[in-house]
Amino acid sequence: MVSTPSTLHGRTAIISGGSRGIGEAIAVRLARAGANVTLLAKTAEPHPKLPGTIYTAAQAIEEAGGAALPIVGDVRDDQQVADAVAQTVDRFGGVDIVVNNASALDLTATEQIDMKRYDLMQDINARGSFVLAKNAIPYLRKSDHAHVLTLSPPITLDPQWFDSIGTAYTVSKFSMTLVALGLARELAADGVASNTLWPRTTISTAAVRNILSEKLIERSRSTEIMSDAAYAILSKSPDTATGQCYIDDDVLAAEGVTDFSRYRTVDSDDDLELDFWMTRR
Repeated sequence: MVSTPSTLHGRTAIISGGSRGIGEAIAVRLARAGANVTLLAKTAEPHPKLPGTIYTAAQAIEEAGGAALPIVGDVRDDQQVADAVAQTVDRFGGVDIVVNNASALDLTATEQIDMKRYDLMQDINARGSFVLAKNAIPYLRKSDHAHVLTLSPPITLDPQWFDSIGTAYTVSKFSMTLVALGLARELAADGVASNTLWPRTTISTAAVRNILSEKLIERSRSTEIMSDAAYAILSKSPDTATGQCYIDDDVLAAEGVTDFSRYRTVDSDDDLELDFWMTRR
């Protein structure tokens, strides 16, 4: 049997915040398909509570069969973002995929949150997604398989979500989604797809462990469900998949996946913990 080359073989992706967790998992999944991956992240040195750096992630990408370009930078710095896109083009010849993964999380209520924390979330989550996509647009237009994928939730105005999630974080994440949907409309004529992806359940990451609860890990899914869903979306024709707010298990169910138990962090009959803005089906 002759194997069919992946749609993403030889394509170039730039991923923000890809030094660990979901971002790294997506990077490695794209690398397994033969993609080139630029990582733009701040983590050059290991953190005691957050294992992994941009360099260990780059090594994982190369071990998976892809080419890696690790760039230490901050999505809040316009020049560093522009330079990262320029370096990507110099190294790989263009940009086909942008993954807006970098994100800050703080669930503090409005009255208690420090405005520096509020600004941090806005600058990383919403503005960071905007500026990375903005700088990549000229090169995405030249690609015949251009995608922007933003890791943010579908927008729901049900007031119950503000009870536990908080206004500040909600505003920042919904703003990311508005960026994605705006780009889908704005770039439709250029053949550039823009979508969002969000998990139905909590995902086993250092953020969940350190910020939310260690106990949630046993009721979470692994990062692989997000990376497999991202791969499925990014493999689609930009003409047929744009302007959508995808949920990870819905994406995979549409691809024919029926058994999701392999994505469980531990073998357990306990109910999975739903992530923010999600309800049971």
